[in-house]
Amino acid sequence: MTGTSYADSVGVASYYGKEFSGRRTANGERFNPGGLTAAHRSLPFGTKLQVTNLRNGKKVVVRITDRGPFAKGRVLDLSYGAARAVGMVSSGTAKVKMERLAAR
Repeated sequence: MTGTSYADSVGVASYYGKEFSGRRTANGERFNPGGLTAAHRSLPFGTKLQVTNLRNGKKVVVRITDRGPFAKGRVLDLSYGAARAVGMVSSGTAKVKMERLAAR
């Protein structure tokens, strides 16, 4: 997914957590670490992605509310709640598959 805005792809995700609680995200919402949200460099705010941890098969649906990640080699920053849902809190990063869900 490096350098593109396509959502159906594979890459490394990380997460950001409780230390950002209550801060404004790039779309103006307050960050809720327990929510199911994510940061992406270019996808439109409100885009929903199904994120699958390729190591364990766990899935979560997130909504894009912020910009990032800014660490080299990463394509998505999950909220703490989303990272917990896919089982990547202890590892900190995970190879994930991202699938853009159709707007309803």
